[in-house]
Amino acid sequence: MSGGIARGRLTEERKSWRKNHPHGFVARPETLPDGSVNLMVWNCFIPGKQGTDWEGGYYPLTLHFSEDYPSKPPKCKFPQGFFHPNVYPSGTVCLSILNEDYGWRPAITVKQILVGIQDLLDQPNPSDPAQTDGYHIFMQDRAEYSRRVRQQAKQYPQALA
Repeated sequence: MSGGIARGRLTEERKSWRKNHPHGFVARPETLPDGSVNLMVWNCFIPGKQGTDWEGGYYPLTLHFSEDYPSKPPKCKFPQGFFHPNVYPSGTVCLSILNEDYGWRPAITVKQILVGIQDLLDQPNPSDPAQTDGYHIFMQDRAEYSRRVRQQAKQYPQALA
């Protein structure tokens, strides 16, 4: 019953997150229309790092866990069309620690995933591009790249709690 393993691990992750998580980050399992919680889908927000072009943005990210978690990493998705060299047009994040054949380890936590994605925002990996537009602008016109990133940050303001 591998689904039991995934849900058990995600229950522990949720408890751990509630006790200790990075400032400004949000990660919570999806609430279904009937009020129940779906541990297999988490709605998250990643704050842009201070002092970077990403600052001021509060970026929505969805984590989709499979029944094979933690043996397999979650799929992590920004909204479709998110501008970044390492985000596919579908919104899926391309990051080594999320690749089950390359960098994923079952010990990696939700907190480590979200902090890793925050780091990736401001430090793209040009050797592993996922979208043509973001990659070419990043490589050829840093001023335009910075402008696009700052413009995108304004599209995702922090929701007032």
